[in-house]
Amino acid sequence: MTMETATNQASCLTFDRKNFSDEFLLSLYESLIKPRRIEEKMLILLRQGKITKWFSGWGQEAISIGAVHALDSQEFILPMHRNLGIFTGRDIPLERLFAQFQGKLSGFTKGRDRSFHFGSLDHHIVGMISHLGPQMAIADGIALAHKLSDEPKVTLVFTGDGASSEGDFHEGLNVAAVWKLPVIFLVEHNGYGLSTPSEEQFAFKNFTEKGPGYGMEAIRVQGNNVLEVYDTILKLAEDIRKNPRPVLVEAITFRMRGHEEASGTKYVPSQLMEDWSKLDPVENYEKYLEETGILSDKVKDRINKKVKKEINDALEIAFAEAPISPSLEFELQDVYAPFTQEVVNPKTVAPTSEKRLVDAISDSLRESMMKYPKLILMGQDIGEYGGVFKITDGFKKEFGAERVRNTPLCESAIIGAGLGLAINGYKAMVEMQFADFVSVGFNQIVNNLAKIHYRWGQQADVVVRMPTGAGMAAGPFHSQSNEAWFFHTPGLKIVYPSNPYDAKGLLNAAFEDPNPYLYFEHKGLYRSISESIPDEYYTVEIGKANLIKKGDQVSIITYGMGVHWASAAASELGIDADILDLRTLLPWDKEAVKETVKKTGKVIFLQEDCLTGGIGAEICAWISEHCFTYLDAPVMREGSLDTPVPFSPNLEKQFLPVERFREKLTSLIEY
Repeated sequence: MTMETATNQASCLTFDRKNFSDEFLLSLYESLIKPRRIEEKMLILLRQGKITKWFSGWGQEAISIGAVHALDSQEFILPMHRNLGIFTGRDIPLERLFAQFQGKLSGFTKGRDRSFHFGSLDHHIVGMISHLGPQMAIADGIALAHKLSDEPKVTLVFTGDGASSEGDFHEGLNVAAVWKLPVIFLVEHNGYGLSTPSEEQFAFKNFTEKGPGYGMEAIRVQGNNVLEVYDTILKLAEDIRKNPRPVLVEAITFRMRGHEEASGTKYVPSQLMEDWSKLDPVENYEKYLEETGILSDKVKDRINKKVKKEINDALEIAFAEAPISPSLEFELQDVYAPFTQEVVNPKTVAPTSEKRLVDAISDSLRESMMKYPKLILMGQDIGEYGGVFKITDGFKKEFGAERVRNTPLCESAIIGAGLGLAINGYKAMVEMQFADFVSVGFNQIVNNLAKIHYRWGQQADVVVRMPTGAGMAAGPFHSQSNEAWFFHTPGLKIVYPSNPYDAKGLLNAAFEDPNPYLYFEHKGLYRSISESIPDEYYTVEIGKANLIKKGDQVSIITYGMGVHWASAAASELGIDADILDLRTLLPWDKEAVKETVKKTGKVIFLQEDCLTGGIGAEICAWISEHCFTYLDAPVMREGSLDTPVPFSPNLEKQFLPVERFREKLTSLIEY
């Protein structure tokens, strides 16, 4: 925001009560002063060291209060750092809110995250993560669920002018526009992203210029005028419920304190601060009510005393709560949403048919779509085209375009939308056209899907399918084995079948579980292997490895394509090997690994991924630490070269570990 703009607006903060009653105007006043009084108290507590950080919304309160009262209490709001009024406006118990700020157990994240990084389904609030932009896509998913359920509801998501520079902003708006989702994207244009002024963030003047580029309406409001914000959002929401579509709302405002309190405001010109101080949303609205005779000194005193008592009483409760006593069991149990798998075994006389891996995956998707009416499939070209590997061929005709959704080229937004669907009671499958492309959606997976249950108890019922692997001369961007990127991330579950039976059973099991899954499927196995598998629905136990071949000389631990390489090598070399197919990479089967190591005393891990930092490194380290007394030789491992995947077939053959594995296996036997 330029100084000139602020100066021009300094004299134009006028209120239009329209047909609002005195009672409503006073209730809005009470709601408006509550976050201001809380912030005044928090700043004192911060100086006293009783809280560790504070993100200020001082000067921006009217946006949150106007918006929260304009929506129905059952409609979702996705707030950001400066939207304390959303939480208080939804009547979240203040003692829990203050416990959250202090890192107490009764806080919404049980001491695991700070400030406003939480949500509450009871209050239809979905909290942010520090990366800001991903909220937009989650709002898309929530709104999509409403649209699919024919619920006339609006979803409102906040973002700041600084966060709009992120790619997630573009992806979120674009998807909403293409799918005509009932989302209000509310941009708090306060002039700064921390200390970076707007003119260093973007080259346009106002966000209303961006809306038409996405094919959506864009509206600008004076964000410090609570009545203008309320009336605008109220009318907009009423219209969107009848005519679902996204709208971009720009709220012009200013942050009167630092990005967070420690950063200060020295970078802001003093005249700009002075100009905007004249537009204080609380003081101006209070003055308006006094001048019109709606707010008397007596009523003002009564309301302020009531609010301060509520704050003090809640603080007393929060302060009385003891600091958290760490419990290892308690922490670990919340990494995943509670779920106990009941394995569905096929009937012994069940009909079977010959299926390739690609057919088994398609079978699972079809069966799960029939089993779960609220399962939505999303991905690039998965509709009419049937996906680049034709796994969803015919699905659009069978299940409809609403459930089998072609998506724009925006992996981050679609993964985020999957999470939004899960938050609003659906299941989601997101197909990466190639596993390599998941890097564009990495943040949504490792920071949203993986952490949301641990942070505030929200399940992430999303399966991300990952066509993976080399061997087809597809080069460095269509051949990577990237499962190790995610193996390090608590909260995810990772499966990687090596055969059609497991492919169907593991994918069915993943859909049953409300936790986030990455499902890796090797492209080279799609049509190169087949077996007779049950036609009916069944599942495979998650976290249970499969000993596919028994032997006494050596243990080969592997997964995916490695299973076939290991079987071929052992057979051709005449080696009597235990071959253990992990099947589930996270969590992996430690007991099965231990048993095979005890049996043979010699172990080698085989992976298609590059050798350094792969899954084999972790499992071999675990064997060395926990099974050392059973070993008769050093623990060995083999993987692909530590280079990108090359395009030339001869270079790719050298890159892959097949020949090096044979040599190392032979040396291990001879040790």
